[in-house]
Amino acid sequence: MVSQQAVVPDTEQNGNGPSQPHSETTPLLSGGNANKPLASSSSSSSADGEAVVLAAPESTARLWLILGTSYVGVFLGAVDASIIATLAGPISSEFHSLSLISWLATAYLIANAACQPLSGRLTDIFGRGNGLVFSNVMFAIGNAICGFSQGEGTMIFGRVVAGIGGGGLMSISTFLASDLVPLRKRGIVQGLGNIAYGSGAMLGGVFGGFINDTSSYGWRLAFLVQVPPVLISAVLVFFLVKVPPKVSNKSLVSRIDFTGAFLIIAFLVTLLLGLNAGGNLVPWTHPLVLVTIPSSVLLLAALIWWEAKAPQPIVPVRLLADRTVFAACITNLVCTMVVMAGVFYVPLYMQVLGYSATQAALRILASPLGVCFSSVGCGLIMKKTGRYVGLGIAVVAMQLGGVVLLTMLDDASSPWLPFLGMMFNGGGYGGMLTVTLLACIAAVDHAHQAVITSATYAFRSVGATLGITIASTVYQNILKTKLWERFGDLPGAAERIARIRDDLDELKNLPEGWYDGVIASFMEAFRGVWLASLGLMVIGLAFTSLMKQHKLHSNLERQEDDDEQ
Repeated sequence: MVSQQAVVPDTEQNGNGPSQPHSETTPLLSGGNANKPLASSSSSSSADGEAVVLAAPESTARLWLILGTSYVGVFLGAVDASIIATLAGPISSEFHSLSLISWLATAYLIANAACQPLSGRLTDIFGRGNGLVFSNVMFAIGNAICGFSQGEGTMIFGRVVAGIGGGGLMSISTFLASDLVPLRKRGIVQGLGNIAYGSGAMLGGVFGGFINDTSSYGWRLAFLVQVPPVLISAVLVFFLVKVPPKVSNKSLVSRIDFTGAFLIIAFLVTLLLGLNAGGNLVPWTHPLVLVTIPSSVLLLAALIWWEAKAPQPIVPVRLLADRTVFAACITNLVCTMVVMAGVFYVPLYMQVLGYSATQAALRILASPLGVCFSSVGCGLIMKKTGRYVGLGIAVVAMQLGGVVLLTMLDDASSPWLPFLGMMFNGGGYGGMLTVTLLACIAAVDHAHQAVITSATYAFRSVGATLGITIASTVYQNILKTKLWERFGDLPGAAERIARIRDDLDELKNLPEGWYDGVIASFMEAFRGVWLASLGLMVIGLAFTSLMKQHKLHSNLERQEDDDEQ
């Protein structure tokens, strides 16, 4: 059992203690006790506030056992995401609905986007261990539903349930690291967590493609084999993870921002429904689009208004007002949009050119490989120097370079050009994750580190969802337009074009004289995705440069007299 070392009042929420102006070397929204020994503030919480219980330092062996157990969930969550990336084509073709390919990803990612910000508050209240157990169980149930699904609707529902669990698996492991590891060493630990993510993404993509190509059960087995290990992980975290939650004299239910949770979910569903449907399922002038997209804007405004005044918000609007936090969150948003567009559309590009699912998976193998090396390398640099701003600019520039390589792809490109482009893409992205996470945590008080961490994950999840959705919108609209420009006047064109957009196998049965024009249309659609990604990366680079330097402390108490050498 983790012992209670100190109780730190959540001064932003309870209002106790004198306030002190923050600088770029002191945490934002710190109370007056921010730089004092924490034991002296253990009885400072107010009657209606919350107090943070710091965990006592763990032995090295037990620390890595706890983190390693949580990283099992990170690994499996990454496996699941990358399996969908390589199997989206075969699954959609089986259900004869390639135009709905984005929903196989966004169903999972919408649930992620809604649950990751919730996980910060809920595990503050109920404990990290309980949150991890729940997430593992939901992830297992969702994958079982996908493996046994017999219809498109059931498949999407399974992805939603798995996404609820996957969101917690990814974010709660990061909270644990922040609870147990000082900021100065935090980059290395986060880098190792990214290795769990990267290795899962690597194995998942290749394994999913291999199963689809060789197993008589096809893509279904790729989901079912994840169920036993994730249930074992649930048992392990139940016994190992005992980090205490925040303490309060309020009831558990009264501390949950249900209105904020509802607004987050409603905003994401309406926005993504409109973007997926517009120009793909229905015209952009269809009432479905004209209602959902404006409604999503209104819901976003309501969410911001509500969370700004909520005493214990899910999305910390007050913290987002800080320049470093805001810049880091926007960087997470746009860089994740870009990397997810690449992860899903590079394999599709390869499959259009005739490569198998396994061969396509090998081309995105470089992305998680780059994540592994870059994230750990950035952690080591920050541990040595205590600085991150210039490092953040460098890694985002690296990701931009990877996207530039993708813009060079066409039907005559070297098969290794996508590999190189995704290596730079993933390498820059992995470094960005580590750098911006530490920047956000360093900019806020200890009491808010789980909430602000969950906010960065929410921006990533929204970015992943929007990235897939926008890429799908660009891709489908360009492809449809170019096919109609080339073949719209031919007999039976409408039916043939619909089949080409819905099933990649149709490329093997094209009428004489169609092949070159169809491939050219696909290449133009992919180029539209890469150019949109390039524009987003320019925005990401601009926001990264706006971050300011905060101090990376060498102990959990964030005392000023620590040894920074």
